[in-house]
This record gives sequence, structure tokens and C-alpha cells, in this order.
Amino acid sequence: MTDATARYEATLADSVTAVSAAEWNALSLDGVPFVQHAFLAALERSGAVGGTTGWRPRPLLLRQNGALVGAIPLYEKDHSYGEFVFDFAWAHAYAQHGLAYYPKLVAATPFTPATGPRLLAHPAAERDAVRAALGEALRAVLAQGQHSSVHVQFARADEVDALQSAGFMPRMDCQFLWENRNYCDFDDFLATFTADKRKKVKRERRRVAESGIQHVWRRGGSLDEDEWRVVHALLATTFHRHGHEPYLPPAFFVEVSRDPLTEPRVLLACQGDGVVAAALFFQGDDTLYGRYWGCVADYHSLHFETCYHQGVEYCIAEGLQRFEPGTQGEHKIARGFAPTLTHSAHSIADPRFAAAIGRYLAAERDSIATYYAQADEHTPFRRDTALALGP
Repeated sequence: MTDATARYEATLADSVTAVSAAEWNALSLDGVPFVQHAFLAALERSGAVGGTTGWRPRPLLLRQNGALVGAIPLYEKDHSYGEFVFDFAWAHAYAQHGLAYYPKLVAATPFTPATGPRLLAHPAAERDAVRAALGEALRAVLAQGQHSSVHVQFARADEVDALQSAGFMPRMDCQFLWENRNYCDFDDFLATFTADKRKKVKRERRRVAESGIQHVWRRGGSLDEDEWRVVHALLATTFHRHGHEPYLPPAFFVEVSRDPLTEPRVLLACQGDGVVAAALFFQGDDTLYGRYWGCVADYHSLHFETCYHQGVEYCIAEGLQRFEPGTQGEHKIARGFAPTLTHSAHSIADPRFAAAIGRYLAAERDSIATYYAQADEHTPFRRDTALALGP
């Protein structure tokens, strides 16, 4: 370590439970549920990570005079699934040259493509010094030669800036997010749309209502284990449709529902006496996060209503500032979700591959910037409203 960071002691643990919930949650978590101790511990206790999953918890802990002043939710990976920052081509290139890309290190919340803090610092500590020490500690672990690379995913932009100072390479991507501009209600939100886009959304909502479907919000803690199994079976249909098994078992949702900081919100789409669809959300201090959805059949516009329109209404009613509905999906643009850049940082141990990946990332950044600008041109907002809203 440098003189600036020598006063810190960095260690890798085998579980987030190596520290108490009080210690971990005393770090600056920005009200994001996915880095709360209860969420990360539930992943471990439910078997979603650890064992043979290919996600081995290795949280990096930074102490000063014995007190926890910084941490990183870190995992040792044997594959690249469940990350949503794609490096399969990098792994393939390693294999072509007879080299092992796995294991690698990933700083993120498993299966959760949502931006949040990754270089966790205690609010009473010197944030910049702690971030610098955490970055150097990651590089020190990589220098031991047991991993090909380390990847800090869906980080805050300023965290990526700090990691660049430690030699990490930045990467960008694009998601579609909704922002609350002090809307009074959903109609107030729609009033910012052009006439044809506004009519399209109203038509979608009308079709769902005419089918006799009603939506009911439930807090996760109000569901018993049998109800969670029903909801989980609905959510699993989306995974099965794409040939995958769900990442998270029912036990995980039961576990996180016990803590008010991580308790999910469940939206049930009911028709008659039955539940035909469900969507899962988490709520932070100022943000709603859409995670999973599933449906028993193909209902016209039900996906848009359940996963987007209902979430926007919820945010307006609850005074939340943002709605992050998940990755990908250009269909979100027409429903008022604007392109937003996401950020990650990467360090590659092999200097030859580091140079090649650095060139790739530079070209990719130009491509992402072009895509962002083009997507921004297709938002549904009236020009006078868009100018008033600003970037």
C-alpha cells in the first residue's frame, strides 16, 4: 500500500456474516436495499450463492484501529452468469489462448443489475482515502495471481473515477429509468407525452382494465411461505420460458421479507378469484427497483401495466424519485423511461489482455454514447416539456 493507505488493514472474509449487521449497515449504503447486510446474508443463507453456485462470497473488509471503515461486496466467480455486465467474449479469448479466465473477482450484488455503492465507506471516515485503499486492496488481491481479473459492476460514477486512479478501466452501458418530476398523478405524467404516445399508453391500460384484471400491492412480510411459493412459481415462468432456472429460491424472499430495509413489494394481477401474474419490486430511500415478473398466460398489455405503469403510479403516490425497472428493453422508452448510463470498472491481471480489452472498451464507449443519443431522441415527451425537464 501507499503511505496514504498504509494505516488501513484490508482482509477477505468468507461471508458477509463475518461482520455484524450493525457494523456493515453503519457504512454509507445510500438507502439501497441490495447492499444491506440482510440482503447479502439472505443470499448466502438461502443457498443462492456459495456452495456449487459459482458465487463464493469474499467480502473485502477495511479496518482502521480495529473498526470497520470500508467494505466491498465481493465474490469469487467460476462463470459469468447473473452479472449483466457481459464479459463472455473476454473469457472466450482467454480460452483460445489456453489460459484460465476463471476464477475471477466480481464486486456487485449477485443477480441484481441495479446501480448502487460498491466502495462502501463509513460516513465518519475520510471517504476518498477509504475508496483509494479499497481500490488498492482489490489490486493487491489480483496481484497474488489466483484470479484473472476483478470487475466492479453497476458502481456509482464517482466510484469508477476513484478506481481509475487505482488503474482500473472504465466501462459504460445504458439502461432505461423513470424520474419523478413532481408529478401529481399518472395523468399529470402522461400530460408531458406527445398526443399519439399518450393515447398508446391509455389504450394499454384500458385493455387491461377491460379484461377484468385488478392489481393489488402486498408487502413481502404479509405473505406466508405458501403464498411466496405461489408467487415464486409465477416468477419462475419467465425464466423457464428462456430455458433457465430462477436464480433465487423461495427461501430467499421469505428471508429478506423479515427486514424492513430489504422487504420486497409484490404486485399481484388478479382476475376473478385467481392470480394471473405477479411482479416483484424492492424499495430504497428514493428509488423503486423492478426485479422479476411472471404470468400464467399471454394477456394483452399486462406486462406493460404490471411492470411499468403500476410502478410509476406507485412512485408518484409514495413520493419516490426514480424507478429502475431492470436491464434492456427499448420498449420502455415509449412508456416514459429515459436512457441512463451505467458504469463499471475492470482490472485485468495479464498486461497483454489488459491492453486488448482497453482498446475494446474505448471503442465500446463510443458506441454506447451514440446509442444513448439515438435512444434519447425517441422519448415520448413533448418537445416543450422535454426542454423544460432538461437532461
